[in-house]
Amino acid sequence: MRQAEEGFDVFVETRSTALLRTAYLLCAGDRGAAEDLLQEVLERTYGKWRKINSAPEAYVRAALANAAANRWRHRSRRVREAPLEEVIPPSEPGHEEQVADRDALLRALAELPQRMRAAVVLRYFDDLTEAQAAHALGCGVGTIKSQTSRGLARLRDLLDPVGADTTAEQDRGSRCTPTS
Repeated sequence: MRQAEEGFDVFVETRSTALLRTAYLLCAGDRGAAEDLLQEVLERTYGKWRKINSAPEAYVRAALANAAANRWRHRSRRVREAPLEEVIPPSEPGHEEQVADRDALLRALAELPQRMRAAVVLRYFDDLTEAQAAHALGCGVGTIKSQTSRGLARLRDLLDPVGADTTAEQDRGSRCTPTS
């Protein structure tokens, strides 16, 4: 029993930062919710630790994605935080732009449906293969492909709505060649 506890302790010490990042992205940038989500999942995992024979990180990532998908039930009870632009007025460019870009990305991620967000986060932020992401979410590889494709397109639209329209028009124009 003590050996299993030590294995869990080592796992948490070495992987908790990466798992918190995943939880943070799944919670669309709400750090408090991400910490709560990760803690809840690790508590449940601890009770099952001896039964998890292989790939504990994959198990925990899948549990994070599933727990995040169930968060919507409890959202109405949580106090909404103030948007970044209301808290920090615009100033001279600097590292603030990175913060603003990160905030814009997190807001755009929050606009995606939960399963689509989970697919994008697992594929591009956690760098899982399509098969690993499909296994974590309990769906097919084709579903992961379509969800990530649609998710990335939606993120592009949300992050640069004017540029997305221009790019679409350019794409349509490049396909059509005038005949004389």
